[in-house]
Amino acid sequence: MTLPAGWHARRPTLDDVPAILAVVHAADTFAVGYPDFDADDVTAALTAPFFDPARDSWVVADPEGVVVAWATLDNPTGVGREFVEVYVQPGLGDDLRAPLLARQLDRVAERATDRGVPALTVRTAVFAPETRWAAEVVEAGFTLAKRYVRMRRSLAGLPAEPPPPSGVTVRPLRGEDEADLREFHRIFDTAFRDTPDYEPVGFEQWRQRLTPYGTTWDEWFVAEVDGVPAGALQSSDQALDQNEGFVRSLSVLPAYRRRGVGAALLLRAFTSYAAKGRESAGLGVDLANPTAPVTLYRAVGLREVSWTDMYELVVPAAGV
Repeated sequence: MTLPAGWHARRPTLDDVPAILAVVHAADTFAVGYPDFDADDVTAALTAPFFDPARDSWVVADPEGVVVAWATLDNPTGVGREFVEVYVQPGLGDDLRAPLLARQLDRVAERATDRGVPALTVRTAVFAPETRWAAEVVEAGFTLAKRYVRMRRSLAGLPAEPPPPSGVTVRPLRGEDEADLREFHRIFDTAFRDTPDYEPVGFEQWRQRLTPYGTTWDEWFVAEVDGVPAGALQSSDQALDQNEGFVRSLSVLPAYRRRGVGAALLLRAFTSYAAKGRESAGLGVDLANPTAPVTLYRAVGLREVSWTDMYELVVPAAGV
């Protein structure tokens, strides 16, 4: 990668968190209209399992030492797909995005060799305003894999929560009760097994990955049908800076779908968010999900507000 005179690329350290966050906030504001990261998110990315900051990430600084770009890899499970992200300061680091992507793809090839596999699949996200990035991703060989939609509804004047269907009850998760948490994970894991991109993880690893998204247990819910656990809703703190309650996952066991369980969980979550003064509720949905949740989400008042395309590339192991 050829840099302008006086610019330099180096590996990041935790001392760079504030500078990286400034780049991410600027990039997110351009891409989605608001900052979508905080300092804890950057720290978590630089200290994540299966991540080596001395090999898996770069920052680029201008002659004054100001960081204008950050490239990073992520694989929260250590198996399956890699995810690459390249953030740049709009207007300053635009020319850096494609060459940093090339460096990261070379690193993915090395990671495939390290893992002893012939190739790894890597994905990267493109938001609607990022037309130049979309072209650069395609030029690097990526193809469109799927689209995610962000949905939102206002909580102003939210109607009283209707009674759930007959036999259905909704209660908060008992987050400090390991047995209840294990049951929540079982529902989540079972329900998502028929989703094409789902990568199963065991209970212990799943629990370790919860903290970055918040564990406000009174916003997590379990639905039972005739006393049998059938559905689960996990909330996240990721949109609190927008005063929004966010549904990170909604899981309903296959045998209990089309019985109002998902709607009952969502309506309880909306009521909980509204009681805390949140202005809106939101979630993200994978349009490739075979359970067609968009219909359910529209039925409870959610509407599409933005989209993200996910691009994919198979990278052969280094030397193959």
